[in-house]
Amino acid sequence: MLPTDVSDDLPCWVVHCDGSAQPNPGRMGLGAVLVAPDGSRQALSEAAPERGCNNEAELRACMAALHRLSAQGATAARLYSDSSILVEQLRGAGDGPPVARLAPLFDEARALLSSFARSSVHWVPRHRNAEADALARAALGLAPKPARKPGSARRKR
Repeated sequence: MLPTDVSDDLPCWVVHCDGSAQPNPGRMGLGAVLVAPDGSRQALSEAAPERGCNNEAELRACMAALHRLSAQGATAARLYSDSSILVEQLRGAGDGPPVARLAPLFDEARALLSSFARSSVHWVPRHRNAEADALARAALGLAPKPARKPGSARRKR
């Protein structure tokens, strides 16, 4: 069962998640901001015990947030990520199968999403996911990335 759009009739949690791998692949940091229907906020910032790539870190951050919501009895979730691969795969709209090594994790994440009465997954640009990114980096003992203005191009050296 694929995630469905969240309707207004269920109290909905909003989750912004991000992962970091340093180096890539390397140690993985998981970050998420969970906002309850009443507006209260929770932060998730933890280092994964495994080593992996940035895509695995993104996926594990998503799964850690969904596990936390499930443990708190949430029934509806709206998930945001700046990883287009993660969003496409969780929506079931990927151009092809995920990296074979990550396929079981994507299956597990889709099963977690389907355990909610309502769920949706959305892509956001990186600058709108900065808090989750900072939490993922903090889990690895790294400072937040410097803020960039939306639409600004990186300077080539």
